[in-house]
Amino acid sequence: MGLEAALDAADPKEVLKSRVVRNENVLRIDGHSFDLKKFKKVLVVGGGKASVSMGEVLEEILGDHITDGVLIIPYNDSKYNFDRIRLHEASHPVPDEAGVRGVKQILDMISQVGENELIICLISGGGSSLMPLPRGNISLQEKIMVTKALLNSGATINEINTVRKHLSDFKGGWFAKKAYPSTIINLIFSDVLGDPLDVIASGPSVPDSTTFQDAIEVLERHKLWDETPESIKNVLFDGKNGVIAETPKKDDGAFKKVHNFVVGNNRLASFAVYNKLQSSGLNTLLLTSCVEGEARHIGTMFATIAREIEETGKPVPKPAAIVVGGETTVTVRGKGVGGRNQEIVLGAALKIQGLDGVVVGSLSTDGIDGPTDAAGALADGRTMLRSKKLELNATKALINNDSYTFFSKLGDLIFTGSTGTNVNDVSIIIAI
Repeated sequence: MGLEAALDAADPKEVLKSRVVRNENVLRIDGHSFDLKKFKKVLVVGGGKASVSMGEVLEEILGDHITDGVLIIPYNDSKYNFDRIRLHEASHPVPDEAGVRGVKQILDMISQVGENELIICLISGGGSSLMPLPRGNISLQEKIMVTKALLNSGATINEINTVRKHLSDFKGGWFAKKAYPSTIINLIFSDVLGDPLDVIASGPSVPDSTTFQDAIEVLERHKLWDETPESIKNVLFDGKNGVIAETPKKDDGAFKKVHNFVVGNNRLASFAVYNKLQSSGLNTLLLTSCVEGEARHIGTMFATIAREIEETGKPVPKPAAIVVGGETTVTVRGKGVGGRNQEIVLGAALKIQGLDGVVVGSLSTDGIDGPTDAAGALADGRTMLRSKKLELNATKALINNDSYTFFSKLGDLIFTGSTGTNVNDVSIIIAI
């Protein structure tokens, strides 16, 4: 259907090989040059779903220029062989103590750095969970509890990471502060719409644009303040009142030697799908790469676009393909199993029933949609008819957030396995 083009475009290995080049002792990234002879040490650190693939390519490029390195990666992702970079497995999406130990390894490695050291940070989606280091007296379990509550509340990733940054002693710019006065190169795979650097993996080595007051307001806005542990409330209040330091801001001298390169994002993946579908002879429109909102409502919107194409040939005539990138949210109210992409498609399926030649598909580029082993799902105008023959109730499944069970019984789930990347989600609407 063309969605596979998103995964090809988001392949960290291919992307990094095209953007990062070494010519003898000079490292070139997007037109910027770094003389490796000026640095006594080159250290590689980072965490996230794409970091292991990025690390493998970086070892190929830099070879024995790398002095040491630590990458924190998801469990069961250490199938790669490294000569100079150490791999440390930890839990995602729920953090664990292994992640804390991994962060401490990174901090121990950079504890004696000076101005003649180069630190290359490999940052990608999943980094917030994989690189936990609670601040003050906050326990990891308390931080997990608040993060889960935010995820279930329908909070955006920007809101969630606003809170995470202010509960961390590593993210929100603190790593850059601890690594000063070394030079830092951030190679970033963005899983956040618009590529706000301080939100991607909660921005361990970039200035933070949010405050303790912002974090408090996020918890209050989603009606989670009353159930927030006292240790977390105390840290947030201490920060708001100036008792403890605010996260480092853009005027902090620690960021004068930080260089940021976004090497992969949703826009690149969405354009790849657009090009694939257009080359297949479809009248193709990239509607947006910044879609947000409640997943089921976005699915309804997709269905209305499909109907508009059927009835008026707008916004593009048949045979038509609409590409939409971004990341929706799910407010969990039921006890079923599913993910945001599956819920998008279920929401659409209810409204496209009876339309011939219409298909809606959506997938997560990391291959893991919510707490499931599926990347997403597909539906067409006959999905409702087929489901009724199997005595499946789509409306009930949507209410119970049980899209996985629904599509599993229909055989309409998309499986890719873990892709080793993460640049949000890509959806398509096809009408032929």
